[in-house]
Amino acid sequence: MTEENETLAIEFVLLGFTNHPGLQVLLFVVFLGIYIITMVGNIGLIVLIWMNSHLHIPMYFFLGDLALADACISTTICPKMLMSFITQNKMISFSACMVQFNFFSFSATTECLILAAMAYDRYVAICKPLLYPMVMTNKLCSQLSIFSYVVGFLHSIFHVGLLFRLSFCRSNKIHHFFCDIMPLYKISCTDPSINVLMVFIFSGSIQVFTILSILISYTCILFAILKKKSPKGISKAFSTCGAHLFSVSLFFGSLLFMYVRPRSLQADTQDMMDSLFYTIVIPMLNPFIYSLRNKEVIEALRTALRQIILLK
Repeated sequence: MTEENETLAIEFVLLGFTNHPGLQVLLFVVFLGIYIITMVGNIGLIVLIWMNSHLHIPMYFFLGDLALADACISTTICPKMLMSFITQNKMISFSACMVQFNFFSFSATTECLILAAMAYDRYVAICKPLLYPMVMTNKLCSQLSIFSYVVGFLHSIFHVGLLFRLSFCRSNKIHHFFCDIMPLYKISCTDPSINVLMVFIFSGSIQVFTILSILISYTCILFAILKKKSPKGISKAFSTCGAHLFSVSLFFGSLLFMYVRPRSLQADTQDMMDSLFYTIVIPMLNPFIYSLRNKEVIEALRTALRQIILLK
């Protein structure tokens, strides 16, 4: 017991992608660039939505929440990883590890639910356009947003609490670039079966709920689109939903590929590549996925840039 308690107090080693000194600077430059693009894109989108009154509608309200979740995920992961590239210090304390996983789990869970809320918003807009102003009220949007944050907070706290029942006396080396829950289970000398079961029940339930909500919403949207006789209406409906559907496919596809596969078939390197996609790449891509083909966002950006130029 003494040895286990002492082990709980020591630091973990985040092994990351490579120990090769020659690659550390290259990886630092690459991930620093990704992090800057991610933060500029997501925070810029939030500011743009907040400043432009034409974007104060449910669609962009949820898009702002999504951008905030993406910024939180990236900020939870990237700074520590960038620091390890420069300082060669891969150590992270047990408490810092728990905090990092807590914020990651909170942000990722919130993002799942926000994506479901966005799908429902598109369903009402396309399938019940006359009722849209009465259904998607500011009150409902606020309730859906608050619900997403509360569930994300409770979900993350629950799993962090369960982590404290584990002891780490086998090894303190985590074969990952951040403190994710599955790599921690791998180095636990306490049987993590209960923890794994809770992940399957709670995380699985949240993913099933959100995926089903999105699938049902888009099935109804598809039938509504097929009933439209106007090519212009069909094109507008597809352009409205296309970005969200693409983002959903990327996010949930990578999550399911990471957590649903049998653990025995996963290698540590493959785990990291899967995690890299939904923690680093997707938060960088989302602002561009939602903005590049969105005329309202582009017009709001042009207006903001013109105002900045005039002020100078």
